[in-house]
Amino acid sequence: MELYDLTLSGNCYKVRLFAALAQQKLDLIPVDFMASEHKTPPMLALNPFAEIPILVDGQIVLRDAQAILVYLACRYAGEAWWPGEAHLQGEVMQWLSVAANEIQHGPNTARLIVKFNLPANASLAKARSQHILALLNEHLDTRHWLAASRPTIADCAVFPYVALAEEGDLSLIDYPNVITWIDRVKQLPGFIDMPGLYRHGANQLSANERSSISGLI
Repeated sequence: MELYDLTLSGNCYKVRLFAALAQQKLDLIPVDFMASEHKTPPMLALNPFAEIPILVDGQIVLRDAQAILVYLACRYAGEAWWPGEAHLQGEVMQWLSVAANEIQHGPNTARLIVKFNLPANASLAKARSQHILALLNEHLDTRHWLAASRPTIADCAVFPYVALAEEGDLSLIDYPNVITWIDRVKQLPGFIDMPGLYRHGANQLSANERSSISGLI
């Protein structure tokens, strides 16, 4: 399987993370955003939306991190990560939607503003972040995992931009259950990290690099 990838993308990372946890090998193909490679005809043929990640598995081509997680879990990881019961699948899907909406427009946008100079409303991103972090913290008050009482792709989908919150100048100090859950995910066998996951490991980019990828991560 091939994954068209950007190291600093949380959406790409969630796919790399799940593949590592599920012991599935991915051949990573770096995408050069600085050279606008994502807008070249070969890339647009794979994904007309000009976004990554993109997964290629034989004749199967998939875009969108959440969709890729579902595919990988269903095809290669079985019910360990994607429950067979309809109501538990619903639980997982709720959190995949949160990852694509509240997390994307909250902690992810806050990170893009601070780390990559995205021209967006910082106050709104912070308010959205605090709202979803509070809900997440409350949800985790009585459970170890987001859905199905065990690790699932729901945790992989939500984890990256929450764990990267400090890169958006978002403190997690008021969300102790979230901090404990982050640590719990990090203890899963096969866990891999990414640049910036720990504050002191954040990559420093040039102004041109920040501008080039600000809307794409």
